[in-house]
Amino acid sequence: MGLKAIIYFEVITTFALFIGLLSVNLLRPGAGVSILGGRETIVAGKAHSFSELLVHMFPENFFESAAKGDLLQVVVFTVIFAIALIMIGEKKKPIIDFCESLTEAMFKYTAIIMRFAPIGVGAALAFVVSSKGISVVVHLLAMIMSFFLALLVFVILILIPVMLICRIPVLKFFAAVKEAAIIAFSTTSSEAALPKAMEAMEAFGVPRRIVSFVIPIGYSFNLDGTTLYLPLAAVFVAQASGIELSIGQQLFMGVTIMLASKGVAGISRGSIVILAGLLPTFGLPLSAVAVLLAIDAIADMGRTTVNVIGNCLASVVITKWEGLPLKPGEIAAKEMI
Repeated sequence: MGLKAIIYFEVITTFALFIGLLSVNLLRPGAGVSILGGRETIVAGKAHSFSELLVHMFPENFFESAAKGDLLQVVVFTVIFAIALIMIGEKKKPIIDFCESLTEAMFKYTAIIMRFAPIGVGAALAFVVSSKGISVVVHLLAMIMSFFLALLVFVILILIPVMLICRIPVLKFFAAVKEAAIIAFSTTSSEAALPKAMEAMEAFGVPRRIVSFVIPIGYSFNLDGTTLYLPLAAVFVAQASGIELSIGQQLFMGVTIMLASKGVAGISRGSIVILAGLLPTFGLPLSAVAVLLAIDAIADMGRTTVNVIGNCLASVVITKWEGLPLKPGEIAAKEMI
C-alpha cells in the first residue's frame, strides 16, 4: 500500500508540475514589466553541462550550502543523511529527537518572522510601485489569475479523470470533502483541515487504516497545489526580472522544486519559505519574495485547498487500488441521500 501511495503521489504531482510550467509559459504574467530591476543575476551563468549540474548537487560543506541558500545541495545531503540514519538502527533516536525539536523550534521562529511580514510587504510594494509604476500591481493580479486558472485546469483535467477512471462518484466526493476544503481555504493551513479531512473520508467509506496512513503521508508527498505554484512563481520571477529560461532549465528547476517541496510545513505561508530557498539556487533574485508576499495569502488559499482535496482523493484511489469497496458510514450515507 505504501508503494502504491508513493507511485500515485509522484505521478499526480508531476502532472501538477507540468501544468504550472505550461500555464506560466503560455500566459506569461511576468513579461513586459521589470518588477525586480532587470537582470540582477543570470541563470544561464549557472547552468552548465549536465555532468556539472550533477556534481553541483553534492555539497562540499553542508553548512556552507545552507548559509548560501543552495537548497538543492541541502536536499541531497538530507536524503543521504536520512538513509544513513535508517542504517544505524536504534542509535538514530537521539538525532531524530533533536531534529524533531529543531523543526518545531524553526516553525515557531518562522511564525514570529511572518507576523512582521505585512510591514515588509507594504514597504516592498511601496518601493516597487513608486519606482516601476502601477503596472506592477496589474502583473501581480495576472500572476494570481494564472495560478487559479492552472488549479482549475488541474482539477478538471487530472483529478476528475482520476475519479472517473477509479469509478469514484464525482459529485458525492466533492460533497464529502466540502467542509475540509472550506477549512483549508479559510485558514490556509493543511494541518487545520487534517482532522475534518480524515473524518470525511472515513464517512465516505474509506477504511480507517488507509485514511490514517495515506492522508498524513500525503501531507508530505502529495502537495499538488504547492507543486503547481512553486515553478509557476519561480518562472514568473524570471520573466519579471528579464531572465529567459530555457525549457531544460525550467524542467530541471521543476524537478528540484518537486523534491524540495516534499515535507513542506502544512502551515500558512510554508510554500513561500521553500521559494525563498529555491530562488538563489537558480540565480533568481531573492527580493522577489517580498513582492510575491503581497499576493501569497490569496495564493495560499488555492494551494492549501487543492492540497487537501488531492490527499482526500488519494485515500479513495488507494482504497480502490487495494480492491476494497467503499462502505459509507451513517453520516455520509444520510448526506448523500
